Amino acid sequence: MPLIAIALLAAGTLAFRLAGPTIGQRVKFPEPLQRLLTVAATVLLVALVATAALTEKQGFAGWARPAGVLIAGVLAWRRAPFPLVVVAAAGTTAVLRLCGVA
Repeated sequence: MPLIAIALLAAGTLAFRLAGPTIGQRVKFPEPLQRLLTVAATVLLVALVATAALTEKQGFAGWARPAGVLIAGVLAWRRAPFPLVVVAAAGTTAVLRLCGVA
């Protein structure tokens, strides 16, 4: 059963990727809808990051992981190189966990 679900999701993703450039040139969305879709995509991404950063299994992930994500967010906002963002986030989390912050 999981293999069928994976295959269906892969086929759907491929269909969306192929349809995007083709349909995007033919269909014009109204300006308010375009803004709404942009905001919706941003909200969805922020919700995904918040869920991944703050939760582990069924509960709170502790303070070390959100601190690492915060450092990564600040560095990315300041346009730091991606390897530096990753290393700083992982290092922050690791040091805080080493100091006993869960």
